[in-house]
Amino acid sequence: MAGRGDPPEGTPEGLPGGNDDEYRSVVFDESFVRAARLQEFSAQERMGDHARAVRSRPGRGMRTGPRHFLVLVLLIAMAFGTAVYMGVRHPYRPPETQPVQALRSMVVPLAPEGTVPGGEPAGLFARSPAADFGVGAAGITLPAVRHTKNFSDDQVMTALTIAKDYLVASSLDPAVLTEGAVRPVRVLLDPDQLNQFDRSMNAPEDDGRHAATGWLVRFDPDRIALAAPEVRVRGTLAFAEAGPDALEVTSDHTFAYTVQPAGKETGTPDAADGRAVDTASLFTVRRQLHFRFDRDDLRTHRAELLLSHVQAGPMSCSADAAALMEPLPAGRRATGEVPAGTDPYDTGRAAAAVCGTLATGTQPSG
Repeated sequence: MAGRGDPPEGTPEGLPGGNDDEYRSVVFDESFVRAARLQEFSAQERMGDHARAVRSRPGRGMRTGPRHFLVLVLLIAMAFGTAVYMGVRHPYRPPETQPVQALRSMVVPLAPEGTVPGGEPAGLFARSPAADFGVGAAGITLPAVRHTKNFSDDQVMTALTIAKDYLVASSLDPAVLTEGAVRPVRVLLDPDQLNQFDRSMNAPEDDGRHAATGWLVRFDPDRIALAAPEVRVRGTLAFAEAGPDALEVTSDHTFAYTVQPAGKETGTPDAADGRAVDTASLFTVRRQLHFRFDRDDLRTHRAELLLSHVQAGPMSCSADAAALMEPLPAGRRATGEVPAGTDPYDTGRAAAAVCGTLATGTQPSG
């Protein structure tokens, strides 16, 4: 039978000497256990809520709490100061938005070399270079769309679409052409250009900045009416990136209208002898426009119109083309001297002139 203090199974085999006398010096006696800092709770104490298994003596780290708090406060202050400094002196500020430029425009009247031909609208188109043009907005086609370095396919398409919308509103909308409406065009312009636009509409001047016809095509409703609502169109649109934050679109389109004096109908009897007369004539306008779009313009569906070069005829060189288009009616001739002929159907470089003549072959043939 094992003695007190021996394991129930007896002394383990393999221990030197077969007894534990030599290990008594390392055995913790009762006085040593009672003096230990870390003591196990009794079973009764451990039954309490949230009781821990052992008692812990206070650690030395508790005495350094205020020092840690001070270091934390200093670190927060340093981080805040750095943030303020970087906000003021940060070398990588986002690029500033380029200011919107004012429109520069030129409107060139084109005088006929002889008498203005007349006829039925369909016949006038058929006998002119506009015979194969598209009709209305369908004649304004978009080029193949591809992304640029800083703009996606969708952004390029948006810029081209806004440019087309502007051309439709300013060149094809009947309310703008003959009823004096300006809102369909105005809502498509960058807000920073609205003051210039409004002044151009209210007090047009031939000063390269405030020609109403630099922004849109319009006729005097008291004098001119459309002989037919159909407008023939042909031209091109192109785009290019103008830096990391701007797209530019250029347009070059020729618009052919059939017009007649207001209040008359084509083929009505002449008041003098009762003969039927042709009162409709063909009026041609070539518009070369240069648009710019920043990212905000693309988001709000607005355009910045930077350049506008317009050639229109048949008109007399003396016409006030900055305010209104003043087509010469069928059977009339231009008054005053005119320079060499200008062809509005030629899509080459536009001539910089204050007046020109319609080149031979641009009017309907007899």
